[in-house]
Formats: sequence, C-alpha cells, structure tokens
Amino acid sequence: MSLSRLRTFIEVYRQRSITAAARSLNLTQPAVSQHIAGLEATVGKPLFERQTHGVEPTSAADELAADIGNKLDAAEAALASARARSLGVAGTLQIIGHADFMAEKLPQGLLPLLEAEVRIRMHTGDGPLVIQMLLDGHCDLGISAHPVTDERLKSEVIFTNSVVAVAAPAVVERILQADNPGKALNQEPLLAYNLELSLIDNWLIKNQIPMPDKLPAVVGQDLRALRSLLTQGFGWTVLPEYLCREQLGRGELVAIPPPVSNTEIGYNLIWTPGTLRQPRVAHAREVLLEQIGP
Repeated sequence: MSLSRLRTFIEVYRQRSITAAARSLNLTQPAVSQHIAGLEATVGKPLFERQTHGVEPTSAADELAADIGNKLDAAEAALASARARSLGVAGTLQIIGHADFMAEKLPQGLLPLLEAEVRIRMHTGDGPLVIQMLLDGHCDLGISAHPVTDERLKSEVIFTNSVVAVAAPAVVERILQADNPGKALNQEPLLAYNLELSLIDNWLIKNQIPMPDKLPAVVGQDLRALRSLLTQGFGWTVLPEYLCREQLGRGELVAIPPPVSNTEIGYNLIWTPGTLRQPRVAHAREVLLEQIGP
C-alpha cells in the first residue's frame, strides 16, 4: 500500500471531491481516480460512492481515515521539517488572523523566520474569513479565537489569556458605587467585537450578570480601537489581558471586579494538513508554536 495512494485517499476523504483533491495534490483527476481504484483493490471494499457533486465516503473509508489520517499528517510534517533543516526555508509565508493579535502578539514569533529568509505577508480578518482563506489556498497559516470545527482543517492552541472587563477609572467608580453594580454595568455604553457578543456573553454568564438589553454603542473587529475609546472615558468592554496590560498599569483603564471570576480566551493556529508538506510552512508552524505560547 503506497504512501502516495494513502495521501490521495486522505485528501479525497477530507475534500469529499476528486477534483478538489487533484488540485490540492497537483495531480490530474484520472491520476487521483487511479490511486483510489488501486487502494480499493488492496482493501477489497469500495471507499467512495460517486455522486453528482463530489463523493461520499463508505464505512470502510471512515475506518481507514480514522486509522491513518493523523499518523500520515504527523509523518509528512516531520519529513517536511527535516527537509527544511537541510535545504532551507527561504520564500514567502502567507498568514492571516485577527488584526489586534497580528499586531501585538504575532511579531514575537516572526524574528526567527525572518532571520531564516522567510518573507512574511500578513493579512487580517475575522474567524470565518480566516477559515475561507485557508481552504481556498490563499494563506498558509491562520490564527483565530474561534473554535475550529471544519474537518478539512487542523489546529493547535497557540496562546491563551485571561479575559477582563475594563473601563476608564471614572466609569468603574460609577459602576461600583451603584446599589446594583450589575445593573449599573448594563446601563453604561457597551463596546463589542461583533454583534454576537461571544466574548462578552461568556464573561457575563460566568459572573451571573444579566445580558445587556440594548445594542452595543460601538462594534469593531480591531480591539485596539475599542481600547482607545475606553481610555477616553467612553463605555466598557471585555479584553484579553495582554491587550490592556499597559493601560491598566498606567491607570488609564481599571479592571471591573468580577463577582465570580474572569474567563479565558484561546487562540488557535490553523492549517490545512496538506500544507505541512511544504518545508517552509511546517517550519513556520513549529517556530510560532514554540515562540508564542500557549
């Protein structure tokens, strides 16, 4: 059972498409079909049912993918890393993530790559755009605080951080002096990353504070902009601690004491398994995981 046939099988299994797998593997569609046919002959069972749009795995394919998928990814990543050490990794790396993380956290992991003559191209976007850019092949690596649920992608936590509720000193004093601080908090203008309020909701639920009954005053997908408004004395929000550490230290912002406790946020480094066959990407993944976190 050849390694190339197994890789082709895993790519078809994940893509649910012979056409997409051929494009990803830089093979012709007939070559992919021949690999699958040869593997089916070896296994003795059909692995896919051909449909109008793509293919559907059989139970035999599910079992085979569960047995070899992660092992094959690990083996190919190790081989790519070995090639990177012997051949060098010069070239361009395309990476996408949340704007604030890319600006204030990612750079600490980039210097070893730049010294190895890797050219970095940084792109910014929210979670769905990160996923789409990776699946479309426009970016090599992505960073997102959103959970990764797409089976075509792999991820590993690269950084975790405490999430704190913050506001300017005068705003926090006003909240704490109220008879009902929870109610007073919801009377202040709210600044949010998006209308789903996932980061804020988690903090409110953990601390048993009612959800706000009005829309956010400001929505923006760069938390540094919200931080700037907070320091001017407008509203409140929750931020990863690394984004407001300096402002808290200077007294420009004050943490709103949580009745129960603060929450946490986890950032994921994301990639498509086939991308790690490129030595440069495999090397960059290892460096970023080592340099940044978790």
